[in-house]
Amino acid sequence: MNQFFRGENGGGELSVWTPQVNVSETDEHYEVEVDLPGLKPEEFNVELRHGDLWITGEHKHESEQTEKTWHRIERRVGQFRRVIRLGDDVDPENVNAEYKDGVLHLTVGKSESAKAKRIEVKA
Repeated sequence: MNQFFRGENGGGELSVWTPQVNVSETDEHYEVEVDLPGLKPEEFNVELRHGDLWITGEHKHESEQTEKTWHRIERRVGQFRRVIRLGDDVDPENVNAEYKDGVLHLTVGKSESAKAKRIEVKA
């Protein structure tokens, strides 16, 4: 179990980087927040494909410096991909994205046909 949390070599390196996400929904839209600390907007991509939200990119390691002796590297580096299934009810023309303080905020609108409609029941 310790190897799972500490990485395969036991040295604290993380073997897989998966950004953390929060996903919520209202009647009007989906809201997605993705933690991408230390990245610049040009280092990741956001795509909407057939109801799936794709967030991909790469967090690169600082260039190797020969004058340093590294004892531990725990910062997350490498390529990542998160695919979040939202559904076929999304409106691809109604997507807003904002990146601030290392968090990507996305609002994905629902299509008009997917929004809840009240049905009157007659007696």
